[in-house]
Amino acid sequence: MKPRIQVSCTSNGHRSTGLSLVSLGFGDSNSWFFAIRKPVAHLYANEGFGYIKTDLTRNFIEIMFGKNLLWAEGELHRRHRSLTFTSHNCALTGKHTGNGKFLTPAFSNKAIRDLTHVFYDSAHRTSSAWDAILEASDGTSTIDVQNWMNRISMDSIGGAAFFAFTIITGMVFPAVLRLPSKRKEALIDMNRVFSGVADQLLSKAKEHGNEEDKSVMGLLLKSETHDADVHMSREEIIAQNMLLIAGYETTSISLTWALIEMCKNVDIQNKLRAELVQFGNTDPTWEQLNSSLPYLDAVIHETLRLHPPVSEAIRVAAEDDVLPLTTPVVTKSGETVNSLLVAKGTVFTVPIQTLNISEEFWGPDAKEFRPERWLEDFTPRAKEIQGHRHLLTFVDGPKTCLGKTFALTEFKAALFVIVRNFALEFPGGSDTAIGKYTGSVLPRPKVVGEEGAKVPLRVKRMM
Repeated sequence: MKPRIQVSCTSNGHRSTGLSLVSLGFGDSNSWFFAIRKPVAHLYANEGFGYIKTDLTRNFIEIMFGKNLLWAEGELHRRHRSLTFTSHNCALTGKHTGNGKFLTPAFSNKAIRDLTHVFYDSAHRTSSAWDAILEASDGTSTIDVQNWMNRISMDSIGGAAFFAFTIITGMVFPAVLRLPSKRKEALIDMNRVFSGVADQLLSKAKEHGNEEDKSVMGLLLKSETHDADVHMSREEIIAQNMLLIAGYETTSISLTWALIEMCKNVDIQNKLRAELVQFGNTDPTWEQLNSSLPYLDAVIHETLRLHPPVSEAIRVAAEDDVLPLTTPVVTKSGETVNSLLVAKGTVFTVPIQTLNISEEFWGPDAKEFRPERWLEDFTPRAKEIQGHRHLLTFVDGPKTCLGKTFALTEFKAALFVIVRNFALEFPGGSDTAIGKYTGSVLPRPKVVGEEGAKVPLRVKRMM
């Protein structure tokens, strides 16, 4: 059996005492404190070639979504994504990268700037629906916010990434929400539903598309032509519906967690609203979302730090390798080493959430929701973590999240509209217990005692 290497967090009571590398044949795990920065950076820098998803993970993706961008590894992943890396990226990977732009124009700053109104429109539709609910009551009502965050995210992804999606949202969305996901048959059914959606969108795109269309579907449509720089078959294009699922699932989960934290920390909710109301009834531009709302940015990143939608990454070494260590460690045999020989087939687990909330990197209040930390200087240890804003939430390296800016802008726009316009609280008080619902593609928060993944909050109009 090949050894399994894991970055883990040791603890003493409720306090994290350090981070270590744990593997069969290693010495006392406590001697491996602080040894993880270089190994994690090395793994992500070589992801897709030296370190790949396990067969189990790839089989799951194929069953559920087909052979798409997230399923692909190595040269096939490069062909699907076809990124034009900067010299910095090339230096990071040590490999030649890409043969021209393909999907990246759909996620460029210019593209996201042009799509910001779509994110606002989706949030305002939910705001209008909530207004109708409140008007039918005494001005306050209990609403399952997770259900509505699903709708905002699905509508945003559909309108922005797949420009024709709103034509059929009403038909598809309820069916998707009703699908269970624990059984293999249900996963196949879900794949069939979204493949059908993607097929319809592709047909509509052919009818109404134009050469200047930079949406995901528009770019995928261009790839179907045989003279395209990056040719993809119709089956490959339809399999990219994973982009729809990946964006919908992760953003809706993050939005729900943000609202939960707003209810746990009413003072933070009020402080955030005070920043947002400066815009009155107007929505900030893309530039203002990213430069004029520092506390909103802090709340967003604190949510992503504490509650990454994907809590860990599991990879397997595709070839023999030498893993560098940040500091020398002592093996069971008493040898001091600065690196480890890694055999092909060795499985690595990088616990993203554990690193995001490690006291060694983020200080003694690492497990607290404190947005102010993002307005202060980072702790020296936090700066050691590569990745967006020293978080591994979007992973790192050649396979870093392609839609990162897309997701952040959607997250900010939706939270802006909701918190500016509504006050939210737990019906049972700020100490309401929150659990995890695992009957979905990714674990979701839920109020303990509620059926399924429900997060009922008491909502009141503010503006």
